[in-house]
Amino acid sequence: MRHYLILLIAVFLPLPLAAAPVHGIAMHGAPNLPADYRNFDYVNPEVKKGGSVRYGVVGTYDSLNPFNLKSIRTTARGIWDPAFGNLIYETLMTRSGNEPFTLYGLLAESVEWDDQRTFIQFNLNPKARWSDGQPVTPDDVIFSLEVLRDKGRVPFSSRLDRISKMEKVGEHGVRFTFNEKADREFPLILASSTPILPKHAIDADSFDQSTLKPPIGSGPYLIRTVAPGERIVYGRNPDYWGKDIPSKVGFDNYDRISVEYFLQESTMFEAFKKGAVDVYLEGSPTHWERAYDFPAAHNGDVIKDTFTPQLPTGMLGFVFNTRRVLFSDVNVRAGLSLVFDFEWANRNLFENAYTRTESFWQGSPLSSLGRPADERELNILGAAKDRIEQEMLDGTYHLPKTDGSGADRVILKKAVDLLAMGGYTIKDGRMSDERGRQLSFEVMAQTVDQEKLAITYQRSLRLIGIDMRIRTVDDSQYQARSSSFDYDVIIKSYPSSLSPGIEQIGRWGSTARDAQGSFNFAGTADPDIDRLIEAMLTARSKEDFQASVRAYDRLLLSGHYIVPLYHVPNQWVARRKHISYPEILPLYGYQLNTWWDNRAQ
Repeated sequence: MRHYLILLIAVFLPLPLAAAPVHGIAMHGAPNLPADYRNFDYVNPEVKKGGSVRYGVVGTYDSLNPFNLKSIRTTARGIWDPAFGNLIYETLMTRSGNEPFTLYGLLAESVEWDDQRTFIQFNLNPKARWSDGQPVTPDDVIFSLEVLRDKGRVPFSSRLDRISKMEKVGEHGVRFTFNEKADREFPLILASSTPILPKHAIDADSFDQSTLKPPIGSGPYLIRTVAPGERIVYGRNPDYWGKDIPSKVGFDNYDRISVEYFLQESTMFEAFKKGAVDVYLEGSPTHWERAYDFPAAHNGDVIKDTFTPQLPTGMLGFVFNTRRVLFSDVNVRAGLSLVFDFEWANRNLFENAYTRTESFWQGSPLSSLGRPADERELNILGAAKDRIEQEMLDGTYHLPKTDGSGADRVILKKAVDLLAMGGYTIKDGRMSDERGRQLSFEVMAQTVDQEKLAITYQRSLRLIGIDMRIRTVDDSQYQARSSSFDYDVIIKSYPSSLSPGIEQIGRWGSTARDAQGSFNFAGTADPDIDRLIEAMLTARSKEDFQASVRAYDRLLLSGHYIVPLYHVPNQWVARRKHISYPEILPLYGYQLNTWWDNRAQ
């Protein structure tokens, strides 16, 4: 009788509800756009497609497969390039440039997942087609993950590490069940950053080999011309399956896209001046101010535009390699950080164009700068709060401003005091340890601009008896030495987004410290850093997420792993006058793949 009652109860208990299909997913909260949205709000949905654009890039290529190990240094831009738009291969979902981290349907017209994010199911758009007319299927999705695991490069090769099961669901569905290694961000990474490849058109055995054979993709363009190492010309696919879906309206507006390759930045700029390149992305304030004195800029054929996105600044700076015993003491790192005279460098090298960077997420709600740590943050920090300087906790922290002389005695005295706490004092004009060994290290630079910064730093360090040498190396040596952590100090940039996540493990996590080729340039292996990254990745509410990032920001700043340099709040782009762009600037700034050739209008 007891077993019969249990059976009856089981029969009449409600079954777990299946997840309802949704048109979009967000890292935190819900998507801004409704299910019946017609297009992203930052595009021109009425644009007339046609015309052409010529992009320039510094580099070369010897393969049209950007996903294997041999393609790391010779990337064929455009095949897989969010800046230009993924012209050949596509992802299951696409990111909105006007939301922190929200995805909408692309190859997948809808998705299903649970609140715990233990699985995600992508329901493919039945209209999705490869450029040869074959349908995009769940088998293609599964094949893509498997071939990238077996023959692909990082990070594509590690996607399956967090997946316990892949399975087809019906004719158009593919479901991924995650294991304990997956975090709440991973389903979005899988959806937005994994290329989907055609199983029927790829030989898995030779996928790790270089090839110049034009690939079959699902994207809006086909490769028309290949000039190895010099140029790739893309032409619109007139049969592109996705031209009318909401997430693609207003995108991919040129009939022809040419990507020109140059060995040097200066050569590319000369090509832009002469009209061989249509868009030039500027990164130097002095170049932006001084270099546009040529006929096309004067007569209006070249237009300079300044865009101000709503993005965090990121961090650029001299990075101490804490794998070296010399930089293992936080007081030494803190003292060395004070010596760089930003005010002198900004005035003498950059015409006061830069702002000092004081937070990894400066200029956004994720930054700890100017914000006292609230109770939520303190709970996240736990015992780690005792490692953080009081002014960083109470929100009053700022880097000291020098008098701009390059020899501010007040600031240098503070640096000397910190170095003394790390075991160094000035003896006979040399900053030395207790055994009389001078504090000495080398900065590895890659460019002339980096070398100028290093010389500025070197000049100030000499004033307190520190021997800093500079070694400028070529690109290949720089890549090899930075990948193997063969340096004392290196100049690196840490871009930041409004949705930091798994990339922080590669930059600061303990597991990345000794992984050759990782981005853990500082060599950190700190349980508190690991714990705060985990708190950031597992946060469910917007409030918990922001608090965890601010706490993490304070911990990184207190570690003084970097001598912070500078940033500009603007994006600078020069263009030929026939190139136009939408009126609305999205959160992330300009989006080249929404621009168009106004000669076609």
